[in-house]
Amino acid sequence: MNPAPPVELSVLFANDALLIINKPGGLLSVPGRGPDKQDCVIHRVQQQFPDALIVHRLDMATSGLLLLARGAEMQRRLSMDFAERRVHKRYVALLQGELLPGELASTGDDWAEVNLPLSPDWPNRPRQKVDLAAGKASLTRFRVLSHSAGQTRVELEPVTGRTHQLRVHMLSLGFPVVGDALYNPLCLDERSPAPRLMLHACSLHLPELGLQFESPPEF
Repeated sequence: MNPAPPVELSVLFANDALLIINKPGGLLSVPGRGPDKQDCVIHRVQQQFPDALIVHRLDMATSGLLLLARGAEMQRRLSMDFAERRVHKRYVALLQGELLPGELASTGDDWAEVNLPLSPDWPNRPRQKVDLAAGKASLTRFRVLSHSAGQTRVELEPVTGRTHQLRVHMLSLGFPVVGDALYNPLCLDERSPAPRLMLHACSLHLPELGLQFESPPEF
């Protein structure tokens, strides 16, 4: 995945308490190891908002809504909201293959679930894996939106927040995310049908603050 170009970030909302950023795919949320991995959302945002602090993260390859706090007190409050599942997030993704709703157990409406524990795949870091013996509980709700050209558009709701959870759970169904360089076999032999990971954080709801934000994907 190529790094994001040095363009100005899109600030969708800003007040004295928090910021909502539309993160481009290919940009780190926080700095990584090494001088070549210092360009990231938090460093860019702090140039304009010095009191900005990270609350949660999106994978480098994932685009969409990212929440930042203004100051340590608000960071603690928002982090607690995430920890106690009072923040609701949804994503849109394109999956490789045609996933039909009737192929999977439904939750009673048009949503289905993947409930599989996950753990790091240590020999192949940063990959994660389904680990029924020692993995951490991980739950994803999803529903099929449409089909086109051998792909499936889905809406995803992570109930838990494990690393790469959405990507690994979709892979476990046999439908990896299009453009996923870590988990989609088509990307491993350079036959990827997409230039990027087709995963976008499209909705962020903060009920405790009475705020809700939407960001439609570009794909």
